[in-house]
Amino acid sequence: MKYVDEYRDEAAAQQYVQAIRRTVTQPWTLMEICGGQTHTILKFGLDRMLPKEVTLVHGPGCPVCVTPVEFLDKAVTIASRPEVIFCSFGDMLRVPGSHEDLLIVKARGGDIRIVYSPLDALKLAQDRPDREVVFFAVGFETTAPANAMAVWQSKQMKLPNFSILSAHVLVPPAIEAIFSAPGNEVQGVLAPGHVCSVMGYWEYEPLAEQYRVPIVVTGFEPLDILQGLYMTLQELEEGRFEVKNQYARSVHREGNTQAQRLIREVFEVTDRAWRGIGMIPRSGLRLRDGYTEFDAERRFAVAEMAVEESPECIAGLILQGRKKPPECSAFSLCCTPEHPLGAPMVSGEGACAAYYRYGQGAQKVSSR
Repeated sequence: MKYVDEYRDEAAAQQYVQAIRRTVTQPWTLMEICGGQTHTILKFGLDRMLPKEVTLVHGPGCPVCVTPVEFLDKAVTIASRPEVIFCSFGDMLRVPGSHEDLLIVKARGGDIRIVYSPLDALKLAQDRPDREVVFFAVGFETTAPANAMAVWQSKQMKLPNFSILSAHVLVPPAIEAIFSAPGNEVQGVLAPGHVCSVMGYWEYEPLAEQYRVPIVVTGFEPLDILQGLYMTLQELEEGRFEVKNQYARSVHREGNTQAQRLIREVFEVTDRAWRGIGMIPRSGLRLRDGYTEFDAERRFAVAEMAVEESPECIAGLILQGRKKPPECSAFSLCCTPEHPLGAPMVSGEGACAAYYRYGQGAQKVSSR
């Protein structure tokens, strides 16, 4: 496929692997943030191509995985109401809450629709003025502009029956939480290219300087990741701690400034709990005062719901890079994609799902 094969070329991949081998003189632990990067690493066996001195751990880079249990329970409560049409991306339907998931609500007769954009939900609200239409707004900064646009348009149209359940989370505060945690062993980071295409990478520069950790914005194909690893290891070996941009074909330092203005118009930063990790200050987005009429938490009085995490699932340790999925006693036994205990086994970008799918064998880098 044009523009894909060139980033999956096996000979070029081996050249990067050899360059990494020549560069590395001591052990290093690196973390890729994005779940899409995790899947590429395991699918193509990149982790097994690296020298033994390089250890890869997996970060909290899947918004489905880090959506806290209470938000799932809020979604279930709202979606169970007979006057509600609840709209969501498909990967949220099987994420377990404290007792059940949205798929169970749908099986009971709840009107739950899979949509591909919040604007689909907005159109549904226009077409069905007799129903309350709620969109489950989950995602990192990548999806925030579209959700902000849906709310902004709803305000312009004065739609009384549209609202969002905002579970947005922000990447830089999560990275800082990992860097500042006691016992942190992460020495270099591959930053998520899709988030940086919206937000740029200027926010990462103070983190790299303060915590003396190189951060390389990286794409999602095998050669992207190998080049990102090489750039990170070069910095570590030379004692440099800077932010570099491997994904220059899609990302520049300032990001999409128009999208950022729209996000700031509709949302404001708030503290947010992350599933398995806990509260991270200033790591989420909530609707600003001028847009709270579209806040589903307020509209359906579910803002104060609080629940406990499952003690069987070690998702928090996995999302912080402290353990890998096979180290979980439930992995592939009582926790499978068909019967998941936690979100990392459900999501298309979850680390547990990636190990379950690719752990026994990986494709060659070449797609040919």
